[in-house]
Amino acid sequence: MGEYYYHGIIKKTVVAFGNLFNDIQIRKVNNEDNVINVMKVGLGYGPIQKFLARLNQQGELDQPVQTTLPRMEFEMTGISYDATRKTKPTQTFKATGAEGETLRKVYLPVPYNIDFELNILSKLNEDSLQIIEQILPYFQPAFTTTVDLLEEIGEKRDIPIVLNNIDFTEDYEGDFANRLSVMFTLSFTAKTYLFGPLDSSGGGLIKKVQVDYHTSHKRNSPRDVRYTVVPDPIDAGPNDDFGFDGKTEIFYDSKVYSPTQNIDYTPDK
Repeated sequence: MGEYYYHGIIKKTVVAFGNLFNDIQIRKVNNEDNVINVMKVGLGYGPIQKFLARLNQQGELDQPVQTTLPRMEFEMTGISYDATRKTKPTQTFKATGAEGETLRKVYLPVPYNIDFELNILSKLNEDSLQIIEQILPYFQPAFTTTVDLLEEIGEKRDIPIVLNNIDFTEDYEGDFANRLSVMFTLSFTAKTYLFGPLDSSGGGLIKKVQVDYHTSHKRNSPRDVRYTVVPDPIDAGPNDDFGFDGKTEIFYDSKVYSPTQNIDYTPDK
């Protein structure tokens, strides 16, 4: 605690949720079923109460400019810990940083659920039904979208967004000079993950692996066969197209390898 970090994961989840509904259209047809008008449904972020207040203030039909309907509004309504997806909090994994040369140690993320509410408002039932039918078939009851949670290490995760509930209301209050409003309210839960700070002390990339084989089980027994593997080419990075070059050596000099000093030496008798 006390170390500053900010990955913007909650903001990225909000943006990913909004993008799901960013390209919805409605179409008007004539008696011959020919399309005479195509309208993209506006999408905004904010509480529905503010939008309804603005709508009611402009509700008269003789107003020169009115709020465009249909329209969709969404907002984040809550966040809670999801114990059903809990993992061991001290378990870590390592990933390369954006520069590709250093390893970053990362603790496994903490599962959290973010609740959203999507409100669909229109003047006509037909407009709302066109919008609803372009949304509901994708949620059975979950739709999965990929979010780049940690750009520093390229950590992308599939985030399920679950449709929990649907409410429907029609406002018939007022006289015939007032606007009728039809509203669908859809409740969702996005099952995202929150990461802690990244540790850059994970060390450099492994460029060489060496295995020594012994014919004796005694401590400090001499190596008899050594197998070494290095990348090919040796200066390849983690994002390059590379292979491996292996080499086998046989020794008869009774020397022992010291991993701390990285040398072969003759042990004292």
